[in-house]
Amino acid sequence: MLSRRSKYGLKALLILAEEAGRGPVLVSELSEREAIPKKFLEAILLDLNRHGLVQSKKGKGGGYSLRRPPAEITFGDAVRALEGPLALVRCVSQTAYQRCTDCLDEDTCGVRLAMGEVRDATARILDGMTLADVSGRVRRRRRRQRSRNE
Repeated sequence: MLSRRSKYGLKALLILAEEAGRGPVLVSELSEREAIPKKFLEAILLDLNRHGLVQSKKGKGGGYSLRRPPAEITFGDAVRALEGPLALVRCVSQTAYQRCTDCLDEDTCGVRLAMGEVRDATARILDGMTLADVSGRVRRRRRRQRSRNE
């Protein structure tokens, strides 16, 4: 299950994707727009900064912005930065592999085989979905909602 921390991080990244090219966004604005506790969001953004997804600018006109264009940042990048490996068990992780101590034979372990497929499918979906893709979907839905409400 995706943690609240990761969900808030993804929401903040999507706002930064919407605002890409317009300059940095203040933490207070991000916090207010998505109703995210400011202190919690600051910690999340520091982590995203450490992982190279966002950058900060101090002083007047400061705030946070994406380090790369929204079309170059995937949901997979963000989830890995916020949650760690995508694998549900370490024995199938590509970045944090660790042999199971209770497994007699990794090659024939049914749990490992199934969880490997889950990891591969999850990675395929998340790595194929960029901030630009999702931001575009959100804009289209908002337009449809507005046109229905008029």
